[in-house]
Amino acid sequence: MEALTHLVVNVNFVEVPVTVKDPKGHLVAGLTYRDFKVYENNSREPLTLFTVDPAPLSIVFVVDQSLTSDVMAKVNASLDAIQGALTPYDEVAVISYSNGPQDRSHGFTGGQTARVPFILEAAKTAGTEMMVPNNVGPMYGCPIHVNGNCADPTIQPGFSAGPAGSVGVIPKEIHTLNDAILAAAKQLSTRPKGRRRIIYVISDGKEYGSKATFKEVLRYLETNKIAVYGTAVGASAMWGEGTISRLHLPFTMYDNILSKYTLATGGTLDSELSTNGIEKSYQKIAEEARNQYTLGYNSHEPFIDSKFRKIDVRVERPGLEVIAKTGYYPSAQDAH
Repeated sequence: MEALTHLVVNVNFVEVPVTVKDPKGHLVAGLTYRDFKVYENNSREPLTLFTVDPAPLSIVFVVDQSLTSDVMAKVNASLDAIQGALTPYDEVAVISYSNGPQDRSHGFTGGQTARVPFILEAAKTAGTEMMVPNNVGPMYGCPIHVNGNCADPTIQPGFSAGPAGSVGVIPKEIHTLNDAILAAAKQLSTRPKGRRRIIYVISDGKEYGSKATFKEVLRYLETNKIAVYGTAVGASAMWGEGTISRLHLPFTMYDNILSKYTLATGGTLDSELSTNGIEKSYQKIAEEARNQYTLGYNSHEPFIDSKFRKIDVRVERPGLEVIAKTGYYPSAQDAH
């Protein structure tokens, strides 16, 4: 009897959702697999998958509650429009954050269920008041309160009650965006294959006070195939409305790490000042996330080595913008 030898070769299958836009920002339809070239670590990879079928979304909305009250009022008024951007095949969860993330939905629910409006209502808040910082003089600081009011400034620490010449330290505003995105990503990491994993952030993009670093969160996103999309509001939207260029705009966005997340993971970011603009961005961006070109290939790199693999997707037509993740970390779930 002749012995049979079974050779098992593990390969790393990589799926890359791609958005293509024309110079006016409109989605470009009608491309074929022949129009795309994909490179991993500078080596071209033959495509083994190409589809334009819409994908159901597993989407976590992350709502920034550290926004100033005027901006928060516009965001609150816009949240009811989110359900209109979802289909019955989508599922949604909601997280809000200011000083730490808060799970408002306690798991995913269907995009068109009656539960969604109640979850979104729980993400609304009054916002914060914009204060003019002051770290010197008798009006600085107010840690001592009487009946909810500031006590005599001269008895506050650092003044008559403290060393002569004391200068107070202006406290940093707390915006735990990294922690909120990580909490959303951990929920999404459990979603089954065949669903597009999306984090949608409504925020000014500021970050301060998170336990997680940007680098740590980005690696988690790139390992678990999660894309970050968003609508920038407040100060981050002051320099213009509409889709933010994937190139840095001079004098803008330095305080906004949200754009760094979207750029690296293949998402898009809108900049909107008005309630109407914010509402429209939900519909537009959900459509972009759902209706992408999906490319797939078997990586030439070692099966699992925990090293970052750079991805470059090109379309051989002039004037088109190609939006895709810039790379990934391999994981065992990618094995074939």
